[in-house]
Amino acid sequence: MIGLILAILIFNGIAWKVNKKLSQNQMVHIWFFTIAFQQTHDFIVEFKLGGYWYFNPGVDWAGLLAHTILIAPVNILFLNFFPFRNNFYKKFLYFIAWLAFIIIYEIIAALPEPYGYFHYGWWKLQYSMVEDVILLLILLGYYKYIVSLEKSIGGIQ
Repeated sequence: MIGLILAILIFNGIAWKVNKKLSQNQMVHIWFFTIAFQQTHDFIVEFKLGGYWYFNPGVDWAGLLAHTILIAPVNILFLNFFPFRNNFYKKFLYFIAWLAFIIIYEIIAALPEPYGYFHYGWWKLQYSMVEDVILLLILLGYYKYIVSLEKSIGGIQ
């Protein structure tokens, strides 16, 4: 539990303090998109199939923190610093750096308690490596969609 609380405080503190690029509207969109997308994924992989879990298998109050306020600020940080106006090479390096960060964080989260809180069933770290690429690309696509919606209505009123 110590690791989860520290991660929540650190990621949320940094995301809200350093954000210079995303509007509040975009941050709210990303936050709720992250919760909805993660819940949909975890209903299947965590709860139905037992691939992994937070703290204990099944629905767990402590796991609710990981499901609602842990991942969204990480996504906000990823988008806030993404080099949208740079060339492909810089975007690729940024993407790879974030993938490495996410994988290292997952390894740390899988440490024994009290610092770790993530447990593997049949899920493997290699699955996360592949899935994280897809999830970050979906996140980028969703962010671009939000920005295009804002432009189509003339910005936030």
